[in-house]
Amino acid sequence: MERKKLILVGNGMAGVRTIEEILKLARDSFEITIIGNEPHPNYNRILLSKVLQGDMEVTDITLNDWGWYQENGIELITGETVTKINSLKKTVITNSGRVEPYDELILATGSLPFLPPIHGVDKKGVTTFRDIGDTEVMLAASKKYKKAAVIGGGLLGLEAAMGLINLGMDVSVIHLGPYLMERQLDPTAGRLLQDELEKQGMSFYLEKQTQEIYGDQRVKGLLFSDGTSLEADLIVMAVGIKPNSEVARESGIGVNRGIVVNDFMETDLPHVYAVGECAEHNGMVYGLVAPLYEQGKVLAKHICGVETNPYQGSVSSTQLKVSGVEVFSAGDFMEGEDKKSLKVFDEQEGIYKKIVLRGNKIVGAVMFGDSSDGNRLFSLIQKKADISDRAKVSILQSSEIESGKSQVALMSDEEIICGCNGVTKGTIVQAIRQQGCSSLEEIKACTSASRSCGGCKQLVGEALDLTLGKSYMANPQKEAICGCTRLTRDEVIEEIKAKRLSTVKEVMFVLGWNNEEGCSKCRPALNYYLGMVYPEEYQDERESKFVNERMHANIQKDGTYSVVPRMYGGVTNSTDLRRIADVVDKYDIPLVKVTGGQRIDLLGVKKEDLPKVWEDLDMPSGFAYGKSLRTVKTCVGEQYCRFGTQDSMSLGILLEKKFEGLQTPHKVKMAVSACPRSCAESGFKDIGFIGIEGGWEIYVGGNGGTHVRGGDLLYKVKTVEEVMEITAAYLQYYRETANYLERTSAWIERVGLDYIRATLDDREKRKALYGRMEKALSVLKDPWKEIIENNRVKEQMFNSMFFS
Repeated sequence: MERKKLILVGNGMAGVRTIEEILKLARDSFEITIIGNEPHPNYNRILLSKVLQGDMEVTDITLNDWGWYQENGIELITGETVTKINSLKKTVITNSGRVEPYDELILATGSLPFLPPIHGVDKKGVTTFRDIGDTEVMLAASKKYKKAAVIGGGLLGLEAAMGLINLGMDVSVIHLGPYLMERQLDPTAGRLLQDELEKQGMSFYLEKQTQEIYGDQRVKGLLFSDGTSLEADLIVMAVGIKPNSEVARESGIGVNRGIVVNDFMETDLPHVYAVGECAEHNGMVYGLVAPLYEQGKVLAKHICGVETNPYQGSVSSTQLKVSGVEVFSAGDFMEGEDKKSLKVFDEQEGIYKKIVLRGNKIVGAVMFGDSSDGNRLFSLIQKKADISDRAKVSILQSSEIESGKSQVALMSDEEIICGCNGVTKGTIVQAIRQQGCSSLEEIKACTSASRSCGGCKQLVGEALDLTLGKSYMANPQKEAICGCTRLTRDEVIEEIKAKRLSTVKEVMFVLGWNNEEGCSKCRPALNYYLGMVYPEEYQDERESKFVNERMHANIQKDGTYSVVPRMYGGVTNSTDLRRIADVVDKYDIPLVKVTGGQRIDLLGVKKEDLPKVWEDLDMPSGFAYGKSLRTVKTCVGEQYCRFGTQDSMSLGILLEKKFEGLQTPHKVKMAVSACPRSCAESGFKDIGFIGIEGGWEIYVGGNGGTHVRGGDLLYKVKTVEEVMEITAAYLQYYRETANYLERTSAWIERVGLDYIRATLDDREKRKALYGRMEKALSVLKDPWKEIIENNRVKEQMFNSMFFS
């Protein structure tokens, strides 16, 4: 059967979740293309504040990495915006002129930040807080400026403000309303939150309307309508969002506040659907993730021809932590007209709870300081439960929970534990009992519980404890290599050795992987572990490697590639430079840049040009994409520098030629400096060498990335031979004991420098490690061996690699 062409416009959480549901129902029915205007794969927008605060990196909030799209046969087009839908020809057109045909079209364009018509809003230093790009702007500003103003006292504005405070900025929040978060909190809870945030260093300007943002080209401050002003170097606009429905409107699709849809998420154009923040259903536009996922499930079943109940709208709830303070709200939480409230307020403990009743039914609730009853109350609201036979105050003061009983134990199977993903207690218990899930990561992989905001992790843990009992408590939770298995890295390697497992598929089958295809996290790890255990026998599996490693180039945000030829020790010559220049001209490569690792990076190479580019370069790959030795940075050394005490260039070239192509758990960078001035920044590399009178100092575990770490002195040695032996043994020990994707800096902190040094001090152990390293280096397989030994990239090999 011929597959239908399905296009998703928008690469956000709601749209991609819909695709995930479609893949579960009818994986082979559609040829799927996703078009997104950001240069990133699908990520968790809810956790952007964690990135801003420095608790997470972008990779930590990625929901579906580049490999996921390839694994599922999805074409991902990034950095392009759909500007027109031609419903007669059934095509979409992007801002680049790309024309894509469709049989079924899903619009998941999300929302746009609302920018009020304030004079000066277009000045430098004004940003919104909606995506990774905005976060990067704020992070950069915090390094240069000190005063920030956030316009908007809602959830997003407060998260931005706390992130900037954590970055060392002086932050003021300007809010038009009389209290904070009026969409989620009542006046009492809003003012309690303000008191708590003021203690944390935030300043507030309530009931203030911004009239003008003043400054020359860059902002200098705000002018309010009452004539007062506030100085600021950075202004964050967080006053609200609006559905991104322009492409639908321009294409003749019915739009009100958002793109109007029916109970099956269909627009008024055949075969065109809308889901998420851009969609309007029965006059409602939802901005929380749980309703959007409910819509996605209905749409996925409908588009796959599976019978489903229609979408009937959602009762929204919010349960989160704002700067460490628990808040919760659900339903219609403002009393008045035919609604009455019941409140409990412990001012000393800072705990406030309120339920709102219409007759004998709870229709809304607000909590501050303690939201542990949130799921239970939300369930009562959703069920429209009659509570006439219960003492109403007991609803807010659960004696069972206060007496120490598990909250999950009191929940029925139908009650929701993970509000974001709509996962009930019964679903989690079923995953534990029938699918053998025994850890938070496995529950996340099987059910998606805790996959979004993570606020339900404690409840998931209680469900595991309650269901598994002593077996859960007796075994401390191990860090499995991914959610597809409960096995740790050490257990997997032990099983590979004991059972002589020889392929990735065999490992997953014999060791009982939950997902028989594995995932983009475990497959590359298994491929590495097999190669590390059996260096002479294992055939490297290209399909199990990351996309950059398969392509021998780094994919860029516009879909082109970055090619980096090897320059040993940062040393080059006129022949290689002419060759690079010729390739740049021949393939119209738009950017040539000298990297921080003393190499030349060719950026903007088209995918189809990669084989010929490598052939014409006729230079070995610099492995800029690999989990391997990337560079050995050097200074000019004693041959040229009047301060140099050692020949740094020669040692750097020797090290790079020795270890190039070696697969390691993560990228490895080295540097060699000829004297303690350390011009090559040897103290901040995975392995750094500093020349001293009569020898070398060897430093390990340095990192110059987002988590800066200075290297630790491992040894002082006298000869180059000692340098090479210790480096080989150290790298092999790292290869054998580190988790896959664990940098040397994290590995050293986990294992301990003293333990590593003690291992290398043992002459027999060091000799054995060196021997295993020599074996690993001696059997480097193609394409590595061809690149390294023959210094030649053959067109035939690359054609088969890239286009088979």
